[in-house]
This record gives sequence, structure tokens and C-alpha cells, in this order.
Amino acid sequence: VMAEPVAAMCDQLTKAVLMMMDAETSQVDRMEALKFCEDFKESSTLCVPCGLRLADKTHPALVRHFGLQILEHVIKYRWNNMEQQEKVQLKECAMQLLSSGTCSIMEEERHIKDGLSRIIVEMIKREWPQNWPDMLEEMEALTSRGETQTELVMLILLRLAEDVITFQTLPSQRRRDIQQTLTQNMERIFTFLLTILRIQVEEYRIVAKAHCRVAVAVLNTLAGYIDWVSLVHITSGNCKLLEMLCLLLVEPELQLEASECLLIALSRKGKLEERKPFMLLFHDVAIHYILCAAQAVEMAERRYVFLKRLCQVLCALGFQLCSLVGSSVEVEVPANLGKYLEALFAFTTHSSQLLKSCTVSTWASLFRHETLSKVAVVREAAIKYLKAAMTNLVKTGFPSRNDSPSCEYSRIDFDNDQDFNFFFSSRSYRSQQGDIVRCVSRIVPLEGFQMAAEWLLYQIASPINPGDTMSKTVEGLCSILSPSVIQWDAATVLMECVSSQIMKSLEEEKLPIDQSMELLQAVLNYDTRDPLILSCVLSNISALFPFVIHRPQFLPQVLSKTTWTRSVKSVRRHACSSVIKICRDYPQFILPCFEMFYNDVKELFSSNTMLTYMEKGSLIESLVLISNQFKNFEKQKAFLDELMASVVAEWTSEEMRRSEFLSFVGADQAVAGNVEDTAGPNRSRLSFCLFAMLAVVKRAHWPSDLEEAKAGGFVRGYTPAGAPIYRNPCAEQFLAFLPNLLALIRTQNALLIPENVAHLSETFSRVFELMDGEKNVILGLPQHPLDFYDAPVYKSSLERMQRFFFSLYDNCFHVLGAAGPGLQQDFYTVEKLAEGLTDSAFSSLDHVPDHRLRPVLHILRDLLFSRHIWCLICGAIGDCIFSGEDEEQEPCQDIEVTQEMLEEELVRLITREVMDLLSELTCALTEEDMITDSVQVASSPPMDELTELGKCLMKHENIYLSLLTLAFTSLSWNDATNCHRTASMVCWTLLRQVVSGNLLAEAVAWFFTCVLRGLHVHGQHEVCNSALSNLAFQIYESLRPRYLELKGVMTQIPNISKEALDQYDKRLLNPSVHKAGEKKRKDQFKKLIAGTVGKALCQQFRKEVHIRNLPSLFKSPKPDVDIVATEPLGLSALFTPEDNAL
Repeated sequence: VMAEPVAAMCDQLTKAVLMMMDAETSQVDRMEALKFCEDFKESSTLCVPCGLRLADKTHPALVRHFGLQILEHVIKYRWNNMEQQEKVQLKECAMQLLSSGTCSIMEEERHIKDGLSRIIVEMIKREWPQNWPDMLEEMEALTSRGETQTELVMLILLRLAEDVITFQTLPSQRRRDIQQTLTQNMERIFTFLLTILRIQVEEYRIVAKAHCRVAVAVLNTLAGYIDWVSLVHITSGNCKLLEMLCLLLVEPELQLEASECLLIALSRKGKLEERKPFMLLFHDVAIHYILCAAQAVEMAERRYVFLKRLCQVLCALGFQLCSLVGSSVEVEVPANLGKYLEALFAFTTHSSQLLKSCTVSTWASLFRHETLSKVAVVREAAIKYLKAAMTNLVKTGFPSRNDSPSCEYSRIDFDNDQDFNFFFSSRSYRSQQGDIVRCVSRIVPLEGFQMAAEWLLYQIASPINPGDTMSKTVEGLCSILSPSVIQWDAATVLMECVSSQIMKSLEEEKLPIDQSMELLQAVLNYDTRDPLILSCVLSNISALFPFVIHRPQFLPQVLSKTTWTRSVKSVRRHACSSVIKICRDYPQFILPCFEMFYNDVKELFSSNTMLTYMEKGSLIESLVLISNQFKNFEKQKAFLDELMASVVAEWTSEEMRRSEFLSFVGADQAVAGNVEDTAGPNRSRLSFCLFAMLAVVKRAHWPSDLEEAKAGGFVRGYTPAGAPIYRNPCAEQFLAFLPNLLALIRTQNALLIPENVAHLSETFSRVFELMDGEKNVILGLPQHPLDFYDAPVYKSSLERMQRFFFSLYDNCFHVLGAAGPGLQQDFYTVEKLAEGLTDSAFSSLDHVPDHRLRPVLHILRDLLFSRHIWCLICGAIGDCIFSGEDEEQEPCQDIEVTQEMLEEELVRLITREVMDLLSELTCALTEEDMITDSVQVASSPPMDELTELGKCLMKHENIYLSLLTLAFTSLSWNDATNCHRTASMVCWTLLRQVVSGNLLAEAVAWFFTCVLRGLHVHGQHEVCNSALSNLAFQIYESLRPRYLELKGVMTQIPNISKEALDQYDKRLLNPSVHKAGEKKRKDQFKKLIAGTVGKALCQQFRKEVHIRNLPSLFKSPKPDVDIVATEPLGLSALFTPEDNAL
């Protein structure tokens, strides 16, 4: 009777499935077919017979797969409502499908095998081991029926491990039951797997691909278990499993899966004693096969994937070696260490740049290891590595080229040249290689310096080869991809790395002074007009400069070479940076040449050399650094007065003060074509004045030694606590500079008011928008031009004006920020400073765009020294910052996707900086303190958690209310990182200070509601959930006795148990009731507020699967009894024998 409706329904379902998958079907018909199939799965009583009928192997694969989906749906969503007989019948039918319901192993589709294994695993998750104790025996019996069934069993065991251990897709008790049963049977499972693997490999070597397919399935299943089973099972039988895996590394069809298993095993952590057997892999047989596999040369994509895995295996083996040798388990250095290093070196010298980068961390561990670094073969490997580095540091292998064997591999690893360039230059590759070279240079310093010197001399002697380049260079000059530049760049990196270590590793008498001076002389005498190579020359001069200390006669020549470098702007900027670095690191050594250097700078300033304001500022910065070595206040002040006289005079001139700003900088003028920019010099003057003052304020300083400071006249007095009060020799110049600086900041903020924006010319109407480069920085997009001459240049009038306003605004705040820590008392005692800052830096903030708020936040962080200033500033701007940040969290509408992403990311950055600033202002404890010392923090006096500035701010009601409002509002902002940091560090620290006061009931309820709202937004993240739950618990426990309103908030939580809430409240409010431990109370409270926790978007519309718990296998569940509420027992009752005693 049932056969006819089942057959008819199967025909309809077959037609619907084929219609859905037919490319010619219209969208309407496809949706109707899909709805029909889904409705059938949800409501039909014929699901099981139809599913079994459709899964028959006589149907097409698409139909069979849908039949298996129906059966899986029944098991997942209807199992709990099925009769026991129906369950048994379905299980028997499923086992019959396993036994004979599939095609042969080589013919069957992968998705059919996967669908069938899913059905069995879903039943196992619900019934094993309690109701299906013979499952493992049945699976073992199935393998005797042939390769097809053996592969299916492997898929079942693998999926079971993934669902239970990896993805944990079932309730905790069921997961625990299954995991414990698997663990109990693991020796049997591993023996079973290894036996099958051995048989299949032997058969595969003789004939059939089917055996190979089964062997692959066994290896994949092993990979699913090796990650979590006890190490005993992996290393049992003298590491029989690992040895077998090593043997399979030379089998082309199995080597990839075998290497995956080895990698997972060797990546395991645990007790050193348990990992000791891993050293057996250094024995002759295993290391021989690893070495053979590493040295085999063949270019095929699957083979290359295997090489990546094998490289990771070697690195993981090196990790185990470094952990065990020299440890408490007393493992000796393996005799075959040389062979291991040879295998690792095969990857270090491989053509693939990616494989080279994978070995770096292992070499670092070996060269830094206290025991291994002293072994002879490792020292020999260090010298070999240096030689290899001369090749590895050369940037070759661009995917678009064919000039290196690396190119073929790069085409597999990278999408384009930009990706490769980013990997090589900016990610970790070049810096990693440099770290290892520095590490090796500490082991063999003289050999390293000798190699670097020979390579550099070779480059000096070689003619320049610009190569065949399509770059935008002047004819005859190199591009960044020219052969000569690539070689010079690599040789420079090597010289920088080895020279920085040789000074630290050798005593003075052992240093190669003469050789280094000959090399430096050759570099100084090298003459080229190519800017890229000249940049490398400057880097080499900086790298060799430490040797000049031992030969002072070279100093004038070095300074002359760096100061008088004439080339393109970037090289002059590089030269300025080199001078700053030398003057910063060796000011005492440069001091005797100060007059010569000062005269050279004055000559440069007065000559017709086209120095930019940044270059001039850099030279001023270098002079100030040297002048700090005068250690005489009057002498340094006189020098700074002379140096800055023209700057201060121009800055305070009538022209600067009275000019209409937009006209002065040319922003109100329309520019078209090649019209001369008459306001350009005015912009340069403004920028130079700011940059020069920034250099002086940032670098001018008193001696660090108190006695030297007193002798030089830098100490003007002492605080009541006895701390010295210093005076800065640049204070006078800065104080003269300050009024116009504040006026300029106020003017720039005022320019953003709409009526002032209207005065901009049409050319510059978008001048206050973000530049493309800044947008890329905010969005995290890399900016690494392949060609030096392809770097962004501000060519249009609008771009130049945008850059000017951006740098001008930024530098204004940099100067203010540097003045606080640099001048200290001289700055903070300026009359009406707080009012001046409020009226300038914090004026018109309502009109300031988001990206301009970041410099404002930076100055606030720099002004943490002065509590008085901060209190005045906070009082003036607290509400403004709060309201601005709150409004920014509203979603943008009708904006392009990129612009919306930009604004959202910018808001996230700013709000995160605001909360970081708030944390620094108030919290004396760090995040680590909060985590590691939670008990002490909870019991410490409230005021001990605040900084001195925080204590001062909390005395002002309007300020601390703004801070509290900002902190609690931010909990529901769309930023989980900010939520966690604020909830764990800031909120309770601030609220705790005022808990004992008379807070309004509405305010307390609002604070608590903010926390619950944060749980709704971020509760799906475990870290945020924990922090917010703890915060809610602290607030409720502390304030519920005084504020009934908190219970009113709790009653609004969805699905809360009113009885449980009343019981919790009763225990909290009744002092006579003994309270449970804090952990238990927290767990109870967390259950009460569970209804507020929001779901992730991906989980909100997902149909829930309910898996019932089965009777426990291992122990009776503890009765959920409140110990406090039970009748008291006498001591005698504890020892009274009972019938149910053990």
C-alpha cells in the first residue's frame, strides 16, 4: 500500500531535484522546486522510505545525494520523536547502504560517500556507546567486505573525530561520553588503522589504484586523531607509526597525506618526557627518507604542495629538538644532526621564496639555542647560511618575469608582482632574514663581516647595469628593479646586519678596524649620480660609522659626504636621516666637529640648493642633538637663539599675524593650467617654521645625569617631594612661538565651519577631504610601489594643497604634544594655558571631521603630565567628545560601499583611541594586572586602582559623569576589542569610586542596562561575554541591596526564571544566609542573564539541532542540592555505614 505513494513522491522529488540543478531552468521554477523539496523534508511522513529509495545506486548521483540529505535531515531533526523500532530500522538500512549501496571505490562520487558517512555519524552522535555498543565491531567487520567499505569506514571515523573534538557540534555530556569512549578504545583503533594502512600500502605497491585510495583515506583519518589523542598512541611500539609515515614520504601518491600526519604529530605540545620518543626520527632510516624527499627535484604543483608540508615537518622536528636538548629529560645531541641540517638547508636554498621563509624560525631557534649553537655542525651551518643569505636577500622571483628559477614558484604562490613585493619587502621575509643574519653574526662575527665586505667591494667595482626597464626614469638611471639596484640593496642589508653585531660580539682589539676603514674609504670615494644606488651608499656609510669612532680622522669626510649629497629629493631626505641617526647615536663623538658641521649647514641654507622644509628641519634637528652635549645651559641657549632667530622672527611677523589665512596660502584662488602658484612660498615658510620648532622642542634637552644638569645650570629648583625642576634652553623660543601656534590651530578648526568652507575656490573645494594615501592607511591597504618612480607624487594643485593642510595640522599638534614632556614646568606654568588650549585645539570640534580628531587625541595623551590642565580641558570638552563619539556609531546611509567602509573603520580607530586614552587617564592597573591579579584587584582599596590624574578628575562631578557615560555607552559600540578592554578595565574602576555615594536610581539602572545591551551585541564572543558578565555581576552584587530598580531591569530579560531570580535576590539580601562561593554565584548569575546574550548573524536563522543526553557511562551525576539549605549532619553521621556504601 505504501509503495505507490512512495514511488509517486520519489518521481516528483526526482523531477524537482533535476529541475533545480538544470542550468536552463528559470529562477521562478527553481525556487518552486526548492520550496517543494524543503517542504517535503520539513513535514512529510514519507521522508525515510523516500530517502532510502532515492539513495539507491540505480539513480543519478544528484538524486542519490538528495536522498541521503533527506535521511540526514530526519536524523538531525526528528530522531528524538521517532519510535525505537523506527530508529533500529533506519540504522539497519543505513548499514545496508554502507555494505552494498554504493558503486565501486573508483567509480563512486565523493559527495555520495560524504553524504553516507554523515548519516552514520549523526546516528553515532545520538546513540553511541550506550545504545549502540557494537558500533566499532560493526565498522571493523565492514572493512572485510572490500576497499569501498573500508574507505567509507575511514570517512566515518574521521567525521566523528571532527564533530566531537574539532568542531564540538554536540552537547557537552554527549561529547564527553563519546570522547571518553574513543579514548578508552584508542589503542584498538590505532592498531586497526595501522593494520589497514600496512595492508593497503603493500597492495598498492603491487597493483591497484583502489588500494591507494583506501590508504589515502586511512592517512586522512589518522590526521583527524593524531591532533588530540594521547602521545602514547603516537609513539607506541618504538614510534612505529611515525617510522611508517617517514617511509611513505617517498611514495608519490601518499607522500602529501603522510607529511600532513607527521606535521600534526610533531607539532604536538605536552610533557617533555612524552615527547622524547620523537628523537627517534633522527635515526638513520627516518632521517634518510626525510633527506631523500627534501632533495628530490621536480616541478609539479602537487609535488610543490608536498614540499611545503615537508618543510613544515622539518621545522616542527627542529622545534622538538630545541625543546628537548638541554632540558630536564637529558636528551643528547643526535648523531645525525648534520643530516637534519642538510635537509633543512635544502629548503633554505630552494628556488621558492616561500619555502625559504618557512625555515627562518627554525634556524633562529638553532642558532640561539644555548647548547646546539655551540655544536660544530651548527657553527658550520652558520657559515653556510651566511653564504646562502647572499642569494636569499636578493629580491628575485617576480611572477611576471622569467629571469630566475624562483619565478615559476612565485606564479603559484602570488597573484601578481605587487603581492610578491609586499611579501618580500614589507611582510616578514626580509626582516626575518636580517634577524637570522644578525644571529649568525654573533656566532661567527669575523666571517660574516668578511663576506659582507667582499660583496660590497664587488658591487663597488662592478659597472652599473640599469637593465631593460620600462620605468619612468631618466635615461641611463636605474629603477628599483634594475639588476644593479637589486644587488646593491641586498649587499647593503647584509652589511647593516653584520656590522651591527660585530661591535657587540668582539672586544675592541679584535675588531677589523683597518679592513673596515679601507672599506669605508672605498664607499666614500665611490661616485655615482644614480639616486637609488646613492641611497644604498648612504646606508653603508651609516652601517660602517661605528668603526669611525676608532679612526676620528674620517669623521669630516663622512659628514661632508652625507651633508652635501645632491640628487633627487628622496636621496637628500635619506642623507638627512643618516645625519640625524649619527648625531643621535654618537653626539659626544661628533661634538669636536660641531663648528665645521654648523658652518656646512649654514652654507647649505644660504646657497641656492633646493632644500625642502623637511630637509632643513632635519639638519636643524641634527645640530640640536649635538648641542645637547654642551651641557651648559647658557651656551646651548645662545646657540638655539642664534639658530632659531630667523624662524621666530618670521613666525611672529606682522605679515604672518594679520594675513587672511586662505589668501595667504592660496586656497581661495582658482588655479588652472600652468598658472604660477604665487602662494607656494608662503606655504613653505609656514611649514618650515613649524618643522624647525618641532625639531628643537623634540630634541633640546637637559643632561640625563642630575649632577651634570646642576653643574650646567639646567636645574632651577626642587619640588616639595625633592624632585628636580629642570629648565629647557629652548623654552624662550617656544613661548614666543606659542601664541601664533594656538591661533593657527584655532584658525584651521574654524576653516571647517560651513560658511568658511564656502570661501574656498572651486579648485580647492575638496581640500579638507582625506587623501587617497590616508584612506589606504585607514583601510589597511598596502602601499608598496614596485618602482621607486611609481611612488605617489602630489602633482595636482588640489593634492599639493591637501598635503599642505594635512601636514600643517598634524605638525601643529606634534609641536604641542612635544612641548609637554620636553619643557614640562616651562610649558605648564604658561599663564591661562588651559584656556588657550581649549579655545584653539578644542574649538569648533562639532565641525572637525573624524580624521582630524586623531591628532587632538594624541595631544591629550601627551599632556598627561599636568592634572590642572587636564581638569580644565576635560571640563570644557568632555561632553563634546562624548556626543561626537556617540553619534558616530550611527550607521551611514546612501553612501558608496568603499566610503561606508572607510567611515566605519575610521570611527572604530577613533573610538578605540578615545577609550585607550580614557584607560591611560584613569586606570593605574594594566590589562595583565586585571587578568592575573583579579582577586587582589577586587579586594584592593578603590582609589589604588586610579592614576593620580584619575583621582584628580574624579573630584569634578561633571567630568566623572562624562567619563562614566562614555565608558558605559561604548560597551555596545560595534567594536568587540574595545568592549572587552573597557568592560574589563575601565567601567568598574570608574563606577567603584562613586558606588558609596548617592547615585540616582535612574543612573544605576542605566549603567546596568548598558552592560546588558553590550551582552546583547557582543555576548556571542566568549572573551567579551566573560568580561561583561563579570561587570554585570559586580554591579548587581554591589548595588542591588540599595537599588530595587536593578531587579526591575533583570525582570525584563527574555526567558528569565522569576523563581530563580527571587531565590538569588533572597540570598543576596539576607545577611543571615550563608552565601555560596563567588564562582558559584557568578555561574548562577550568568544563567539568569543568559537571555540577553545575542547571537552572531550567522546563527540567527539557523535551525537548531537537539541531541538528547543518554544515561551517563562513567559516574552518577551529582545531585543539585544546596548544601546550606540541607539539614545539619552530626560528625557521627559521616561515618555511619549505609547499605549503598562502596
